[in-house]
Amino acid sequence: MRQYDPEALVQELRNRFRGFKGWSIGTLILVALALVAAWSSWFTVQPEETGVIQRFGAVHRTAEPGLHFKFPYGIETVSLVPTARVLKEEFGFRTVATSPGQRTQYANARGRGLKDVSLMLTGDLNVIDVQWIVQYRIEDPIRYLFRVRNTRQTIRDIAEAVMRRVTGNRLGSDVLTVGRVAVSSEAKDEMQKILTAYESGVRLVTVELQDVTPPDPVKPAFNEVNEARQDRERTINEAQERANREIPKARGEATRTISEAEGYALERVNRANGEATRFRAVLEEYRRAPEVTRRRLYLEAMATILTEAKGLYIVDADQKALVPWLPLESAPPPATGGKQP
Repeated sequence: MRQYDPEALVQELRNRFRGFKGWSIGTLILVALALVAAWSSWFTVQPEETGVIQRFGAVHRTAEPGLHFKFPYGIETVSLVPTARVLKEEFGFRTVATSPGQRTQYANARGRGLKDVSLMLTGDLNVIDVQWIVQYRIEDPIRYLFRVRNTRQTIRDIAEAVMRRVTGNRLGSDVLTVGRVAVSSEAKDEMQKILTAYESGVRLVTVELQDVTPPDPVKPAFNEVNEARQDRERTINEAQERANREIPKARGEATRTISEAEGYALERVNRANGEATRFRAVLEEYRRAPEVTRRRLYLEAMATILTEAKGLYIVDADQKALVPWLPLESAPPPATGGKQP
């Protein structure tokens, strides 16, 4: 490490400023003021910012991104407002800074000297831990700077008050399960109404519940309740699925049975009508020629019966004793493998 001699340093400074001995103190002051004025006469607005220039405390104009000039410090001052950037406020947690390419990590904000805003009382007198995030943009930089004192803290206070009211009007189970989207939407609408009434120049982008959990002391019991509710929902869904499968199947079978019965009934009716028509036609023929009709019916019946008979037996009515019966059915000739004699 280099060592400096105090006496040598003083002597070096005297040698450097030896040429200014002829200057007066007033001249040095004027030179210093000129340097300060030149340094404070220009400013740069970044692409995501808007510059608000005040002249003697009153808003004079705004400046777009780029290099700009103004009157020196004391006459005009500039305030840079990030109007093109989405700002956010975190409640109940904080984002841990990570290096690029790594997954964003979150940490609990309790126990670090911060106000505990995440514990809330629901409508059924249950305590839940609600962690949420508010994202917003600055639409009017002038109103953002001068209409409300400490606009950022005002946004946090409004968000906390609205979220507590919205959560307090709902059941704890609703906020923890199916009502999270509705809570976020209602809180966003009410916050925007209040910020618009305050003329804060802020437009909300989103209000999102990051995590909703019961407090740590009751978390095991609450997890058991959730598991029971999930089992109930699963059983209901399985029963509904089976009902959706069995009821259409039963309806289809019932419809098929009814259709078959209707077809059978129609067939029987048509057959009965045909038989009745045929009977009436035969009756008319019988009335015209009874003997011919009777013989024709007999022959038709015998033709039907005899065609289906396998054998024919003729019995003499005058025979008193049994006659031995010798079957004379023709049999196929036996197959022989040798030559015929």
